[in-house]
Amino acid sequence: MTEIAANLKLVRERIIAASSKRSSEYSYFEPRLVAVSKTKPAESIIDAYEAGQRNFGENYVNELVEKANHPDILAKCKDIHWHFIGHLQKNKINKVLGIPNLYMIESVDSEKLATSLNNAWPKFRMSEDSRLKVMVQVNTSQEEEKNGCDVKDVLSFTKYVIENCKNLEFTGLMTIGMFGYDLNNGPNPDFVCLKQCRDDICKQLALNHEKVELSMGMSNDYEHAIELGSTNVRVGSAIFGERAKKPASHN
Repeated sequence: MTEIAANLKLVRERIIAASSKRSSEYSYFEPRLVAVSKTKPAESIIDAYEAGQRNFGENYVNELVEKANHPDILAKCKDIHWHFIGHLQKNKINKVLGIPNLYMIESVDSEKLATSLNNAWPKFRMSEDSRLKVMVQVNTSQEEEKNGCDVKDVLSFTKYVIENCKNLEFTGLMTIGMFGYDLNNGPNPDFVCLKQCRDDICKQLALNHEKVELSMGMSNDYEHAIELGSTNVRVGSAIFGERAKKPASHN
């Protein structure tokens, strides 16, 4: 077993353990593990894929395009699902939408971006009725350097996506949250906030609570996020090891 396969096994076991500690209201789903492979080579992705991993996340457009089109990944990872989880600029939309096996964009944070994705998707979709899965990113920590819509705008923005972006499939909410939160201080307020945002939009927009996902939790806090109801955790270094600094060419 490779080191990556062993790490994946451990993360999956911890996900199962954390799931067993959840409130019974979350028993209708098993959390999805997204392996965040930014700065890691194609070989590492193939290792993880061969160990059973299918969902992979990338933060940088150029890196995602390079990996998704890598001949070895195309040949050996035919059922891979790519999640784009970084900040997406409008001038990079066509690059992302054109990659093979794009599964979801988790970081839609403005009406302008949603509209641009909605308008561009028909040129790329494989069938007439296929919609692009998207999540609304929320800046729950209200940090200036973080992307995401403001908490007070989540309802109106989600309503806009559902009513005006017919080529997009709204699947849920995503947050990054503040790094280094001390769990000795209680439940992570960013995760609690995202849950409240979901409750609010489900109530106001008459959405099925079980159909609105929560993408929260990373390598240092994914178990806690799962206990609080996360449906989608984004884990990188716990699987692939510590990352090298992002190359300047991948801006």
